[in-house]
This record gives sequence, structure tokens and C-alpha cells, in this order.
Amino acid sequence: MAAGDTGPTLGLDPALLEIIVCPQCHGDLLPVETPEGGELVCQGECRLAYPVRDGIPVLLVDEARTP
Repeated sequence: MAAGDTGPTLGLDPALLEIIVCPQCHGDLLPVETPEGGELVCQGECRLAYPVRDGIPVLLVDEARTP
């Protein structure tokens, strides 16, 4: 990672990534690139991974996977 690079954003606005949280436990969400496109992985208690489809985070607990 280059200096000043904060990692993958999955095409999401960095300001949005700063304010959205996990709907299950309210933990921070870390963007992670996957072969399917990407997901936002909870860094809190639940550790759920929420898909990002066509640049839109799907923050529904029913749509999340358990890593």
C-alpha cells in the first residue's frame, strides 16, 4: 500500500465509509475486495460480511454472510 493509501474503497465514497456501521452490532465496517466484487466486513462482535453490489452496500443482516 502506498503512503496515504487507505486501502480498497470498492467504489464507495470515502465519506460514506467513515459514517456507516454494522446494523447488527454497530461495529466499524472494513471494505474488502473479493472475487465477487467486494464486501464490508464488521470489525465488531458479530463479524458479519455485507455484500457490495454494483457499488451499493447491502446492509441487511439477512443478506450478510458469517465468515
